Amino acid sequence: MFWTVFIAAIGLALFIEGAAYALFPEGMRKALVAVLALPAAKLRFAGLTAAGFGALLIFMALG
Repeated sequence: MFWTVFIAAIGLALFIEGAAYALFPEGMRKALVAVLALPAAKLRFAGLTAAGFGALLIFMALG
């Protein structure tokens, strides 16, 4: 079961990211340029926050 859920989660992440680039290419380009201007500490905090929230969602979904 673990691998099925893991592969489904990777597929969902790729789908969401791919859809964002397909539907809003200019917006994604602007977002990437804006991210380049941020200091590393803010990027690290945002990444850790997103990873923690994602882990919480997985924990809640799988019980």
